Amino acid sequence: MLIEVGHFALALALALSLVQAVMPVWAARSGDQALRAVATPAALGTFACILFSFGALTYAHATSDFSVQNVVENSHTMKPFLYKLSGVWGNHEGSMLLWVLILALFGALVAVARNSVPPTLRANTLAVQGLITFVFVLFIITTSNPFARVSPAPVEGNDLNPLLQDFGLAIHPPLLYVGYVGFSITFAFAIAALIDGRIDAVWARAVRPWTLTAWSFLTLGIAMGSYWAYYELGWGGWWFWDPVENASLMPWLAGTALLHSTVVMEKRDALKVWTVLLAILTFSLSLLGTFIVRSGVLTSVHSFATDPTRGIFILAILILFIGGSLTLFAWRAPMLRQGGLFAPISREGALVMNNLFLAAACATVFVGTLYPLLLESLTAEKISVGPPFFNYTFIPLAIPLLLIVPFGQTLAWKRGDVHAATQRLFAALAVALVVGLAVLAYTWGGPMMAPVGIGLGAYLVIGSALEIVSRARGYGASRTRSAGVVWRRALGLPRSAWGTAFAHAGVGIVVLGIAAQGWATEGLKTLKPGESLASGPYVATLDRVGPRMGENYSETTAFLTIRNTAGDMIGTVETGKRFYPSRKMTVTESGLLTIGVSQVYASLGEVMPEGGSIGLRLYYKPLVLLIWLGAVVMALGGAVSLTDRRMRVGAPARARAKALPAGMAAAE
Repeated sequence: MLIEVGHFALALALALSLVQAVMPVWAARSGDQALRAVATPAALGTFACILFSFGALTYAHATSDFSVQNVVENSHTMKPFLYKLSGVWGNHEGSMLLWVLILALFGALVAVARNSVPPTLRANTLAVQGLITFVFVLFIITTSNPFARVSPAPVEGNDLNPLLQDFGLAIHPPLLYVGYVGFSITFAFAIAALIDGRIDAVWARAVRPWTLTAWSFLTLGIAMGSYWAYYELGWGGWWFWDPVENASLMPWLAGTALLHSTVVMEKRDALKVWTVLLAILTFSLSLLGTFIVRSGVLTSVHSFATDPTRGIFILAILILFIGGSLTLFAWRAPMLRQGGLFAPISREGALVMNNLFLAAACATVFVGTLYPLLLESLTAEKISVGPPFFNYTFIPLAIPLLLIVPFGQTLAWKRGDVHAATQRLFAALAVALVVGLAVLAYTWGGPMMAPVGIGLGAYLVIGSALEIVSRARGYGASRTRSAGVVWRRALGLPRSAWGTAFAHAGVGIVVLGIAAQGWATEGLKTLKPGESLASGPYVATLDRVGPRMGENYSETTAFLTIRNTAGDMIGTVETGKRFYPSRKMTVTESGLLTIGVSQVYASLGEVMPEGGSIGLRLYYKPLVLLIWLGAVVMALGGAVSLTDRRMRVGAPARARAKALPAGMAAAE
């Protein structure tokens, strides 16, 4: 009975989302403000219905209700309870239900954000968000029903894909979806502004918190997915330029550009047209990622669905929202008033350069990802675009982009001074140069670009710290050398300044971790108990190989002792092969030994019963954890910025009064 009620709640959400989409538009034509107010309860009702529907599906998975087809295909009575819950979104139907739940959640949050969003903008935004929700709920009901029954109900289910039975995959999709779907709100704000024909600092102030929230969660989602692929797939790498990985990277790059352009628009009332276009493109790239994952156009360890009917439906969604929004943009953008002017050498100029490099980097990933798919669809010819292409196109764009970051922070708004900015960054530049040269000398004969990356990472981290110190010390006559005064001033800086410093320092930490992989080592050997394999400064000795049973799998485990080259014991590692009988599938469980922020990584290969020998792959990954710790610091910077008072109170009353018609301003 609960399943039928959950299905009905989803159908009711479809109707309410249509009301949410239609009523503000009708109110704009009729002038009836009461109709405009209907959007708020409709958005809250849509969220409540989808939340109930999601809860019903979660209950079915938690209780192993095998009368539901989705549970049969993705659950098992012996599966650990955590993975019973994560199995809700570990499949196409459930993950799409999670998608629309987050979509409706953002709509509900906008509906209750009365103080930070002007009423007309909020109503139009809710209308656009309601239309997006309506289309995706319609997609679920017609092609991806998670509540389909099966009769007679089987005694046991098929179990969840073993690759997805992992804690990382339990939290990766929700984080990623909040990022993906969060950009739908910035898209809705952009379309609402184009419909209304008014884009100003009020709009930028309203959009920025939502952009920052989506960007922070997408950063965490990408990092979690990268770490899962690193330790679960047994390949020993942290990024593979897989098309599905690229599908999340593209909106992240566009969203990063959007985040910076909204700052310029809020501060200087400039880059209006470009900012709106970025808001449209960022969510469009999120939709494109949905199409890549769920249309069946590629096969990947990340992809869920291969049903062409779903692919056609999603393609229609792409045409509707991407084509429709770009058409509206082409029509309305020329009517928008241009904002303030600024000198090329200024903080605005640096942010424009930042946007250009980010857009170019996004374009290279876009071409490298979609060109093989397009070529195959047109000519049936298959080509592979892998790491060499992206390394030769993406990295040359990333390096100058990262060099600009600290300079942009030190330049003044409207008109800056390169000489003064260089003086403030002299310590960072000097330390980075010394560090890079020292590393180059110490590792002479090794990879040449790795020391460059280490120096660049140090430059970013130190430059971020110097920005806080410089602002706290003051400029000109107010400049102080007192450590106590500097500390008190630093604590009094806006939280957005601290958030920016954390985010930029996080980028530097990621760069340090990536650069250090130039010295990663790999060893491969067939071992018998008592034999050893070396990789870098560490040696793994195979102690024994033995069986082990889990709740829903059997495992062959290799037990290793890790020592340094001097013979001192560092720790132990276990790596194994797990066999899941319900799926008749074997997966590798890598073994990790963390040493500071570096790791020894062991991956079990073929197990040979004769003599108890195994194939073992052993990696040494110096500073590898900095890649993901840096991403966490970046997201932390976004969270700190969100606590800034400006993010909570909206635009000043005077600015809002100028932006709104006189009568409406008085009503406000």
